[in-house]
Amino acid sequence: MKSRTVFVCSACGAQSPKWVGRCTECGAWSSLSEEAAEPPSRAAWADPGRPGPVPLSEVRTDDQPRLPSGIGELDRILGGGIVPGSVTLIGGDPGIGKSTLLLQVSDSYARAARKVLYVTAEESAIQTRMRADRLGASATGVFLACETELERILGFVKDLAPDLVVIDSIQMVYRSDLPGAPGTVTQVRECTTELVSLAKRKGISLFVIGHVTKEGSIAGPRTLEHLVDTVLYFEGDRFQNLRVLRAVKNRYGPTDEIGLLEMGERGLVPVADPARLFITAGRPLLTGTTVLPSHVGSRILLVEVQALTTRAVYGIPARKVSGVDPNRVALILAVLEKRAGMTIGMQDVFVNAAGGIRVDEPAADLAIAVTVASSFLDRPVAAATAVAGEVGLGGEIRPVPRATARIEECARLGIARILLPAETAPGPTDPRIEVRRVATVREAIDAALGS
Repeated sequence: MKSRTVFVCSACGAQSPKWVGRCTECGAWSSLSEEAAEPPSRAAWADPGRPGPVPLSEVRTDDQPRLPSGIGELDRILGGGIVPGSVTLIGGDPGIGKSTLLLQVSDSYARAARKVLYVTAEESAIQTRMRADRLGASATGVFLACETELERILGFVKDLAPDLVVIDSIQMVYRSDLPGAPGTVTQVRECTTELVSLAKRKGISLFVIGHVTKEGSIAGPRTLEHLVDTVLYFEGDRFQNLRVLRAVKNRYGPTDEIGLLEMGERGLVPVADPARLFITAGRPLLTGTTVLPSHVGSRILLVEVQALTTRAVYGIPARKVSGVDPNRVALILAVLEKRAGMTIGMQDVFVNAAGGIRVDEPAADLAIAVTVASSFLDRPVAAATAVAGEVGLGGEIRPVPRATARIEECARLGIARILLPAETAPGPTDPRIEVRRVATVREAIDAALGS
């Protein structure tokens, strides 16, 4: 008898009895692939060893214990360390350092007299050992398993009873009683479900590495991200040393923190002074550059915002943006034309946040506006000047949070003057820095570039 097939959406996991061009659930185009219909799954809740319902008043509310990972920037993102029983999904481009990061975490865990099971589904034991030797990861408590079959992996976990399990990567793991090749939506979803269920029952910390699509999102159904406690994205250029670890979901900590790491010969190390990382000191004044004191998580980072405007020669003006919100850039360009009298409608405009950092807060608006004006007018921003503020559609400058912390960080790094919104609440004065308050975009441009 011919086996029944269904069409499964790779974006949301929805099923359809026939192929359609657009998923009816999430609206993604060309995301349905044909797979054999899965048999009734084994119900994890049928396990007789699972506890039953308990009164809410008897549930303990003690703080979850956190164990250090050995990498301070990772602990910062996780909210202070790894919570036993938590499940973390890490995604990133190939070669970015995901396996290196988790091998270092495994070694640190093992050195603290804890047991680690590292499951490598893509590399051989020799390849993993060579990486461990390069990183100096020689702890004896790390157990390596080159395995792709889920049933055997679950057996290893039950036999070893480890404190930490690493799956590298989930797209290569398969369940033998399910149809479909490893990496299909059904296999990824069901394998992750069983691993998460076991980790929760046994109180095991679980790290899962996931491949990413060409759009940059983690491959597989979006339900994969809903199954785990924390989702981390590893960003950066694999040909550069800087790596940015960003949390997009975290049940045990903040989601606005980032971790800054450098890839060296001995693996990933935290950046010593992140505040000095994204600006270049001692360089001659250039047009189209401005320093932005950006609020990222619990830190203030000084980011260099760059812009270039040039006459469009190919008809439709180009708008290319990197590191900042392109929608905010479009809004700011309209405000500059309407409120500041700059005819940039037929100009190609390029905006970039230097150093590979991504800035999402509205406080970057004024820095972008001043930078674009600097390039358009061909006049540099005054030396040692920082700019922060939100730009409204009327050209007004709105206040930003943590103004005092921005002032203090700028003063510490030798910034002589900072432009802030006029409505910013007055704080303690610092003799090392001049605070100039501006009310409109035009006033800010005059103050930054000179009338």
